[in-house]
Amino acid sequence: MSRSLPDPERGPLAGRPLVVPGVDTSTAHAARMYDYYLYGKDNFPADRAAGDEAMSAFPTLRVTALENRAFLGRAVEYLVEDAGIDQFLDIGAGLPGVHNTHEIAQDLVPHARIAYVDHDPTVVAHARTLTRGRPEGAAEYLLGDLRDPASILGHPDLPRILDLSRPVGLILNAVLHFLTDADKPYRVVAELLSALAPGSYLEITHVTGDHAPAEAAALVSAYNRNGMGFQNRGHDEVTRFFDGLELLPPGVVDVSRWQADHLPRPRPAIADVSCYGALGRLP
Repeated sequence: MSRSLPDPERGPLAGRPLVVPGVDTSTAHAARMYDYYLYGKDNFPADRAAGDEAMSAFPTLRVTALENRAFLGRAVEYLVEDAGIDQFLDIGAGLPGVHNTHEIAQDLVPHARIAYVDHDPTVVAHARTLTRGRPEGAAEYLLGDLRDPASILGHPDLPRILDLSRPVGLILNAVLHFLTDADKPYRVVAELLSALAPGSYLEITHVTGDHAPAEAAALVSAYNRNGMGFQNRGHDEVTRFFDGLELLPPGVVDVSRWQADHLPRPRPAIADVSCYGALGRLP
């Protein structure tokens, strides 16, 4: 299935951003910055200013965001069509944008069930007003912190949405680079996987400094200046998240190259994307 992403020539989507009471629009937020990169409308001046700073540090960051989103689409399609996965735990999902996990999955199997998780109460409140799933399935936002897997796995509403005795697609898309080593990201991922049934899958995308080290380091500094932790990781470090899993071909590669034989040529330069992605199966 081919899905078109926003056209960079179009600029921001039409309409005004939805303002939810209690949402602080004066401080930049990573979820709304990502929405800005994807030409969405649910962002505010502070997010655009911080986003422009990040794109000044890493000039092709918008290419990264678009290719990351396209990877998510291909990965979810694979999980539904080839692996038979019909329920997803999408952590650090941020704001709904284009081609969200539930839209991709429910277009293929309307009964698919998706539990989105974010740690920011304002993002969750905002996202709940934007998310509309199919009535045959579920698409709900829960409050939980990736740094504290127990807050997610023990959420009282999770069993109502997902059946963890059956295989689940665990989506950690463009979120682990917001965890520094002090947050013990490998322990976090291992704890989440330990709660899932055999046959579950892990999807990860992660920004790297392997291909454009100076720009990637400047990107870390830009996020840090705006109060957000950020850490690039190399190929071996990203691969380590899949220890004990069966990596699907072609393994941990740039998101623009993952199962991309059918995609238009030429593909973006790897240095312009600088984001690894992979899928792994839990035996």
